[in-house]
Amino acid sequence: MATIEQMKFARGYTLGQLKKLEGADWDKMPAGFNNNVRWNAGHIFVSLEGFTKAIDPDYEIQNPDWTPLFNTGTSPSDWNGHVPSAEEILGALKSQTDRIAETLEGKLDSRLANPMNLGGHEMNTGDAVLQFTVWHEGVHAGLLNAFAHSLDQ
Repeated sequence: MATIEQMKFARGYTLGQLKKLEGADWDKMPAGFNNNVRWNAGHIFVSLEGFTKAIDPDYEIQNPDWTPLFNTGTSPSDWNGHVPSAEEILGALKSQTDRIAETLEGKLDSRLANPMNLGGHEMNTGDAVLQFTVWHEGVHAGLLNAFAHSLDQ
């Protein structure tokens, strides 16, 4: 349960960073950044969906049409068609952690059928993967904080 609480804490921080960016141009890419606010916010959502699916193969990913927009290795410069609005992404982020917590209840101590290996770091339990997502979200929330400061200038 501690990891679930950490996930919710990280999400609260992320939402706080996004609140600082109310009224900002979510599509502006300041000098020195590879992506924009919209991509980072969408990436946080898409990543947690994918990692949840890795923990629970029966999990049904929400907004699967967002994956090609926000997955690792994608870029706003490649976007075609409908891109979710800031309001859509914020709504998805706000409801995601409670839904994920409910989905993963009682599953975090289980060994993964397919352990994940990222950069030589093997994660073989749901808890390990969810801990990684908390760290990952913190990295992107830090970028959102940097955006908030760079877009003010």
